[in-house]
Amino acid sequence: MGQQVCAGALTRCSFGTAPSTLMVVPQHGVFTGTPAATVMDNQPLVNVLPFVMCRSMGNPMVAAATAAAMGSLVPMPCLPMTTAPWSPGSPTVLIGNLPALNNSSKLACNWGGVIGIDMPGQFTVAVP
Repeated sequence: MGQQVCAGALTRCSFGTAPSTLMVVPQHGVFTGTPAATVMDNQPLVNVLPFVMCRSMGNPMVAAATAAAMGSLVPMPCLPMTTAPWSPGSPTVLIGNLPALNNSSKLACNWGGVIGIDMPGQFTVAVP
C-alpha cells in the first residue's frame, strides 16, 4: 500500500538537475498534517515547481542552446510543462471527488520528463 502525498512532498524529474517540492493548495479541506494532494495537483509553477535546470532536448530552450553550442548539451532553466493529471492515483480514495495522489503516481512533462514522488511529505496515512 502506498503513502498519501501531501504538501511539501519531495519530487524529482528524470531530466531535472535537482529535486523540488510539491505545493498543494488547501482547497479540499483534507489534511495529513499538511494539505492532502489529488491527481489534479499538477499545475506548473503552482503545484509543480522547477527542478532547477532541464536537460531534455524536447525542451525548446535546451534544444536551441545545445544547437548554438555545436551539439554539446547545454541545460537551461527548468519550466515544467505539465498538462495531464498525475497517474494513476488512488483507485479507491477520493478527495473532493478526485483520486488521492499516492507516492507511486507519475506525472508527464511535455518536454519528455517523468516526474515522480521521492518522499510523500508524511508517513502515517496509507492509501492504495
